Amino acid sequence: MDDIDNDILAIGEPLLEFNARAEGREPVGPDGLDDGYAVGYGGDSSNFAVAARRSGARTGYVTRIGDDDFGDALLRLWRREGVGTEHVVREAGGRTGIYFIARTPAASRFTYYRADSPASRLAPADVPAAAVARARMLHVTGITQAISPSACDAAFHAMELARGSGTLISYDPNYRPALWPVERARAVVMHSVELSDVALPNLEEGRLLTGLHEPGEVLDAFVRRGPGIVVLKMGDQGALLAHEGTVTRIPPHPVRAVDPSGAGDTFDGAFAARLLEGAGPPAAARYAAVAAALTTTGPGAVLPIPHSTAVDALLPGAPTPAP
Repeated sequence: MDDIDNDILAIGEPLLEFNARAEGREPVGPDGLDDGYAVGYGGDSSNFAVAARRSGARTGYVTRIGDDDFGDALLRLWRREGVGTEHVVREAGGRTGIYFIARTPAASRFTYYRADSPASRLAPADVPAAAVARARMLHVTGITQAISPSACDAAFHAMELARGSGTLISYDPNYRPALWPVERARAVVMHSVELSDVALPNLEEGRLLTGLHEPGEVLDAFVRRGPGIVVLKMGDQGALLAHEGTVTRIPPHPVRAVDPSGAGDTFDGAFAARLLEGAGPPAAARYAAVAAALTTTGPGAVLPIPHSTAVDALLPGAPTPAP
């Protein structure tokens, strides 16, 4: 169906999430495995779509999932959140990808089971040309490009359609070394940045992809590729925004972080939604920084994503509640 217009159309890979319930707990399952997992949702582009929707944008999703229970669960999530599913393909006999998060006091560890998933079979034919043309923005990520050659082709096809129709392109490299070698990632990511209007790298991947170290130098390497807006996300150090020849430092919002899963995706979705609502890039980035910080205060990638009312209440200038 092509009868639904969206502010933002995202394309990519959704996953079901199994998140260890207790940080640093001694494993109690067989063979030393943790037996306490909370079931949730993940996949960077899906997280983005939910975050943008909770910040007020009309969002739609382009992907492939199985006709299994995990695919059913993801469909329920998107429908509950109001994310459009008109362009979600159910694959007969397909097994939707999953991942596990284990946690120690020092770090989170991710284990993925996504090989040969329906999303890895995304192809240019799955991209709804009319929907891309009518959307105000298309969101693409490097993970979508990394999971398979056909998914990479689908991402580039979607971007070319967007450019041809005047639809803005938002791009997050989301580089994962386990998915592809840095040489190929660098070539694909930098060409994608050249096609984009908004680029949203983080500092760690920016350093790996550019070979540079200082945040300002990394930011400038992306700016020189041509996007009108570049945001370099730096976690608890805030972000750097480049727009119209000006660099603005976006301060972090202090929180007690519990789980950083999906914080970057939330930043992307919140930034895109607020930008399309009419906010200037600095205001949109400040809003997104607060949204991303709030996402880290709860477990999982989706459950703690805040709604716009929670974010707006913490922004400078927000009215103080009456006693």
